[in-house]
Amino acid sequence: MILRLTLISTEVEDFALEFKIDADATFADLHRLILQHCGYEEAEGQRFFICDEKWRPTQRILLGDEENVNIDEDVFLMEDTNLGDFLEDEGQRLAYRFDPENRRMFLLELTETTFGERVPAEGKLTRRHGTSPLQFQLEEEQPVAAQASISEELAEEFYGEDGFEEEDLDMEGFDILD
Repeated sequence: MILRLTLISTEVEDFALEFKIDADATFADLHRLILQHCGYEEAEGQRFFICDEKWRPTQRILLGDEENVNIDEDVFLMEDTNLGDFLEDEGQRLAYRFDPENRRMFLLELTETTFGERVPAEGKLTRRHGTSPLQFQLEEEQPVAAQASISEELAEEFYGEDGFEEEDLDMEGFDILD
């Protein structure tokens, strides 16, 4: 079975990749395919997340053994796990964390399954649109989602957990005219 996966960025609106890869290929094969076509390097902590329909992670597939894995959780490694073990129905979703330090990721969806078609064992890129985001960002160039969570943290620290009430704000003290 051949899987067609569409990858999009949460940061760059016009960036998308489409891959065709055999269901017998491993997550490591898909990992290398993504790195190759985005011009990225392999980094410790890169991983896939199998997600539900609301993009909530249900399972992690790790690049290598990690010490901080919950003992009760099943551990799947990219090299040992075939794509077909988790992906078989069109519409299934997964996420790929390419920048572990800043927790930046791509979203992928299984958009088609076909039989009888041949693709190279390592998979192939079938469509590309736009330019991939930089793999690593400088601290001052945090993604919008990270900036929003930082803003929320600062607001909580400044205003307290309950925020502030608009009626508590004295507009006359600011000399603002309507």
